[in-house]
Amino acid sequence: MATHKIVWTKIDEAPALATYSLLPVIKAYTHGCDIEVQTKDISLAGRIIANFPDNLTDQQKIPDCLAQLGDLAKTPEANIIKLPNISASIPQLQTAIKELQAKGYDIPDYPQEAKTEADKLIQTRYAVVLGSAVNPVLREGNADRRAAVSVKKFAQKHPHRMMKPWPESGSKARVAHMNDKDFFASEKSVTMPTATTAKIEFAGADGTKKVLKDNLKLQTGEVIDSAVMNVNALREFFACQIQAAKKDHLLLSLHLKATMMKVSDPIMFGHCVSVFYKDALDKHADTLKSIGANVNNGLADVLDKLNKLPAETKAQIEADIAAVYETHPDLAMVDSRNGITNLHVPNDIIIDASMPVVVRDGGKMWDKNDQLADTIAMIPDRCYATIYQQIIEDCQQHGQFDPATMGSVSNVGLMAQKAEEYGSHDKTFQSPGIGTINIIDADGNVILSQPVETGDIFRACQTKDAPIRDWVKLAVSRARATGSPAIFWLNENRGHDAEIIKKVNQYLPEHDTEGLDLQILKPIDAIKFSLARVRQGKDTISVTGNVLRDYLTDLFPILELGTSARMLSIVPLMDGGGLFETGAGGSAPKHVQQFLKEGHLRWDSLGEYCAIVPSLELIASKTGNVKAKLLADTLDQAISKYLENAKAPSRKVNEIDNRGSAFYLAMYWAQALAAQDTDPQMQQRFAAVATQLAENETKINEELLAAQGQPVEIGGYYLPDTMLTEKAMRPSATLNAIIDSM
Repeated sequence: MATHKIVWTKIDEAPALATYSLLPVIKAYTHGCDIEVQTKDISLAGRIIANFPDNLTDQQKIPDCLAQLGDLAKTPEANIIKLPNISASIPQLQTAIKELQAKGYDIPDYPQEAKTEADKLIQTRYAVVLGSAVNPVLREGNADRRAAVSVKKFAQKHPHRMMKPWPESGSKARVAHMNDKDFFASEKSVTMPTATTAKIEFAGADGTKKVLKDNLKLQTGEVIDSAVMNVNALREFFACQIQAAKKDHLLLSLHLKATMMKVSDPIMFGHCVSVFYKDALDKHADTLKSIGANVNNGLADVLDKLNKLPAETKAQIEADIAAVYETHPDLAMVDSRNGITNLHVPNDIIIDASMPVVVRDGGKMWDKNDQLADTIAMIPDRCYATIYQQIIEDCQQHGQFDPATMGSVSNVGLMAQKAEEYGSHDKTFQSPGIGTINIIDADGNVILSQPVETGDIFRACQTKDAPIRDWVKLAVSRARATGSPAIFWLNENRGHDAEIIKKVNQYLPEHDTEGLDLQILKPIDAIKFSLARVRQGKDTISVTGNVLRDYLTDLFPILELGTSARMLSIVPLMDGGGLFETGAGGSAPKHVQQFLKEGHLRWDSLGEYCAIVPSLELIASKTGNVKAKLLADTLDQAISKYLENAKAPSRKVNEIDNRGSAFYLAMYWAQALAAQDTDPQMQQRFAAVATQLAENETKINEELLAAQGQPVEIGGYYLPDTMLTEKAMRPSATLNAIIDSM
């Protein structure tokens, strides 16, 4: 039988550390089963190195694994387990570059301001590393994201304890969004009748023209949008909410996604910083400009750049910044003990992770005194802000959700081939002046046109026809498989959604929908419908675009399970392969910090455990490999036992951590394989392993716990030393000997 390959991605931070413990088990258990597990480096450091081979030694060079996986994803043979990777902000990129340079990698600095053609070239080369560089390349299919049955049952039987009550005395928490001149208001959309090659061009009111993007390929049936965020209206919005928060004695918070929307959202973030700290920043504008302070990178960048100034000048600016807090509302805090506010760094508060926590915490965020307080959550654009306001209103009326009884909201997400906003980065620009920005086809016809003012944020999005058709098919198949209602979250009053609704109505008749509950509802009505069912303990399928896919697959899992890292994320690739995504990386940096300080890794690899099951099932279904099916079935049993026996990592040092979890998964998996009788050879092989692991359980745990309680040195954050990391993550000689002997 031919060997089938599973590609395991090498990534960053906590899930990368956890791989050192888990992957040896996976490789050992699949050995001799015609399954080969390979690794491909798509970490932030790996992507940087692959893109700058020019001055590197042969030993330092690595191939462009992301491009290789992108090609693989377009083949029927694809079987990729993709762990959470860093979606790098500019500050993260700069830190990673410094680390690599310190390790002898001759790579260039990232120029924040491109003053020369050489700078522009370097910026362009780094652009493929920034933000959501990985997911759009690999996601050649749409998303089927849900809690595994065993995980959901466990969560209801053992509900997490993080939910905080909504105050009976009343909550003043609310979401604030713009009511005009945002992306929602300006969005225009059209379905292409024929294929063409277009360009995006700025036409100034003074008659000047500038091509912003050329050679934009559009397919027949493709939906293309354009939208503009008016920055003057945006700044007025921020100023009004600052006043409102001060008047109502509320915290002020901003919720964007600068990691994925890597062009538009840092600009919006920067406007908020400059409006909030306006008095101080305007007073010292010339000085700050001279030292390269960039508000788009947050207040932290401004404070960091002050170190270039004489002590007296630095102290004066710091005093003026501090004075702002005397007259302005309190900001929500990321780290109140160290004075890190919501506006310090653009990638500290990511909307899909932060807003569920606001709901979980009773409409509150942490203030400067390390106390929870009601907040105004600013989400400037209306496209999705309304769903968060609706869930806040639902909680204010009905109280907190109960994880023991609440139903599930799974998701079928339209994301293939860089669909919608998450594929807009190369078509997002700041307007160079007053005029219009036009999308013009090859014959010179204007497809879409947007009036703009200086500094406005223009973006164009593409959504190809084949992914939409596949998305509708996946929605019908999930509705048929579960019997749950499938709700398309689409608003006919939004330009893009109106075009998608036409296609949904076109493609639904291609399927047998008899007896299925399929509806098209505006997002605000869809979440009302879903929340009512959630409170009744009923399940609902959300069928959404790319951004809502991201938001909802954090929102509901965090409420239901306590984390989105425990979700099953299957991407049936359009050419027949499979992509299996695991976990959520938002809390991974804190886990690494704890590990380096205390030798305790609390990252929960349950997402990885769950992803291995469908990956093995795909091999079985495609090749008839019965051992792969057996491995999948027994791993599923092991996961249930892992949950029932509470072997997830503790948050506290000197208790079970990720390494102990990997041990127990290995033991339970071996026991399940030893207990089955369909494959005597596998039974005999794993009976010995199960016995060895069980007999040495106490000794292995002692060796694992002995590694905790002191700082750990792994030789780097973005590019840790392999030998040091392996030593740290595999500290049990007894366990290693059993696994490695297989």
